[in-house]
Amino acid sequence: MPSSLQENVLRGLREFAAPVERRGLTIEGFRRAGVLVPLVIGTRKPELLFTKRTEEVESHKGQISFPGGMTDTGDADIVETALREVREELGIAASAVTVRGILDDLAVPSGFIITPVVGTLETLPPLMPNPSEVAEAFTVPLDFFCEPRNGRSEIRELHGTKREVWFYEHRGRTIWGATAMIVRTLVLKMGMLRR
Repeated sequence: MPSSLQENVLRGLREFAAPVERRGLTIEGFRRAGVLVPLVIGTRKPELLFTKRTEEVESHKGQISFPGGMTDTGDADIVETALREVREELGIAASAVTVRGILDDLAVPSGFIITPVVGTLETLPPLMPNPSEVAEAFTVPLDFFCEPRNGRSEIRELHGTKREVWFYEHRGRTIWGATAMIVRTLVLKMGMLRR
């Protein structure tokens, strides 16, 4: 029998999957990237799966992120990009992921437009991290991000534009920037941010 948290997550995912307008972005000179936001829902406490990038990758070295990367010409769409990347980075087959929806595009200072694709996994399969891209993979309970006191924000300016940047500290790891904004957007869209 699912816990009340699992029931809330499943209800939130159903509401999230309802057709709504999403914000797409096009910025000259920016490259397109897709990330999978993997939510493991079959556990007692639903969890988000993150990766820590290696110091050898081209961009965002050592940062905590969701599995993802630039679109390839062979990708049919951004969902295929996200599913291809999670397979390449963590060895998770597309067949293990149920795609639930797509969040708003997010432009980041490094010149990417990121499209977050939300997908669920019933259980966390054995992971095979690609050592050239992934230093480690780990999960964080979703309810950690639902508690307002666990996050903080700062206003930062880039190229004359002020933006809110979010930070979450969990067991010695800092989840911030685009990844933190994606998490916050997901929790808000699912109606799970506690007041």
